[in-house]
Amino acid sequence: MKISELSRASGVPLPTVKYYLREGLLPAGRPLGRNQADYDEAHLRRLRLIRALIDVGGLSVAGVRQVLGAVDDAVVPGHHLLGTAHEAIAGVSRADRSTAGWLAARAEAARVVAARGWRVHERAHALDQLADAIAALRELGQEDMLTMLDGYAEATERLARQEVGLVLARGDRAAMVEGVVTGTVLGEAMLTALRRLAQEHTSATTAP
Repeated sequence: MKISELSRASGVPLPTVKYYLREGLLPAGRPLGRNQADYDEAHLRRLRLIRALIDVGGLSVAGVRQVLGAVDDAVVPGHHLLGTAHEAIAGVSRADRSTAGWLAARAEAARVVAARGWRVHERAHALDQLADAIAALRELGQEDMLTMLDGYAEATERLARQEVGLVLARGDRAAMVEGVVTGTVLGEAMLTALRRLAQEHTSATTAP
């Protein structure tokens, strides 16, 4: 298909498609002649993946490039790809991570993980993010929220088993790789939305 047809099929404006081509997010098409190229279903699928990561997952172009680079590397193990996806969605924290309060929260986050026997890298971004939340709650005097840490951990571990099992069941590496990315980025968006809906429902049915 021509680039204009690729644009129509994907619903992505033509200037945006050309931008993704220039940025290397979308592979070049098969040359047909001067200023002409042919695009196929693989290009359409990649374009839809890019849009999902940006529009729904909230990733930046740089984050998408980082994730797709790992996706396209045939030697990157799935576990490392998961780490790349986590890094891409981590964002930039504005928390002061040098205070005694934050360092204590970081140690507490590490204890929560160790207590569950989780095999997690000691410098995982998510450990720092968990520490950010713990430190903020303590600073706000809302330590009662921290009594839910074990409940959060138990619920998310149960979800993680299902998510990873679902991806591994695909068998085909390409499908598994894409599943790691979409399951991490889009799954987080879905989980956040469902949690907020459940909170709204619970508040409406129990709050005075």
